[in-house]
Amino acid sequence: MKAVAYSVKPFEKECLAKSNKKKHDITLISNALNEETAFFADGKEAVLVFVNDDVSEKVISLLAGFGVKHIATRSTGTDHIDLKAAEKYGISVLSIPDYCPDAIAEHSLALTLALCRHIIEANNQIRTFDFRVDGLMGFSLCGKTVGIIGYGHIGQAVAKIYNGIGCRVLVNDPNLTVSPQGVSVVSLAELYATSDVITLHLPLTNDTLHMINAKTIAEMKHGVMLINTSRGALIKTAELIPFIRSGHVGYVGMDAYEFEKGLFFEDHKQKNFDDKLFEELMTFPNVLITPHQGFLTREAVQQIAEHSIGNLDKWEKAKGKSFMKPS
Repeated sequence: MKAVAYSVKPFEKECLAKSNKKKHDITLISNALNEETAFFADGKEAVLVFVNDDVSEKVISLLAGFGVKHIATRSTGTDHIDLKAAEKYGISVLSIPDYCPDAIAEHSLALTLALCRHIIEANNQIRTFDFRVDGLMGFSLCGKTVGIIGYGHIGQAVAKIYNGIGCRVLVNDPNLTVSPQGVSVVSLAELYATSDVITLHLPLTNDTLHMINAKTIAEMKHGVMLINTSRGALIKTAELIPFIRSGHVGYVGMDAYEFEKGLFFEDHKQKNFDDKLFEELMTFPNVLITPHQGFLTREAVQQIAEHSIGNLDKWEKAKGKSFMKPS
């Protein structure tokens, strides 16, 4: 099958080649998919995309005009793809059902530990040969209440970690009615009111868009730590900032940002930077942001490549059949 993979980073190339084993004719390009780069798909049967590619109806119509029949996203979520447009133009869509959930879970914990023990500030001080510990007072996670919103593969991996640390683990997930071992299923209201740490592990949908907003943040404990390694738009950033400023939100760890498209995965040092919300977030010492790297382990990247090639294999073996729903 002829395909083009967009937004390919150097670390992906070897993994994709290893998984492909020369089965498919894949062109790897670093360019993001958008209206200007869609022409790279001319004559291809499939495109492989990533989370910050533009897979809107306009782009999908262009892909269809170039003969593309399939879109494979190198991610679990499909919120960046206009699925209705894909169906309209007869383009099949497949995502990655799950991959190395421990990678995301561990990154979530890394953000939590770095914040609660002031690791970044301590490292910055040491690099200036300032070995004082003033201002580095943290808190122990053992015995604290951690609220997990979303209990899929990643949420379950997160729960396992926090159970091991000795935390009380609360979970909210619409698909859960009975509490699994080691966690308590509660309402969002109870989770907000009682959690010392709240960590988000759910997809971006119409129902979850901006679920963390002024109203819901006001329901949280004073000094709460908020961790997001899922999708940036789960949080309404403009309404979060005043709560950080007032101290109601004590710590924020983000591996996803509401307006990361066009920002993350690129070097902006020599470019004009115009995102006032992001700039304000970065003024707070109790805010830690990483550039959507939770997936970035050797094991996870290899699994993503294997699943991506596996999706091309499915289409190759089932030509003439439809795979309209992401799986």
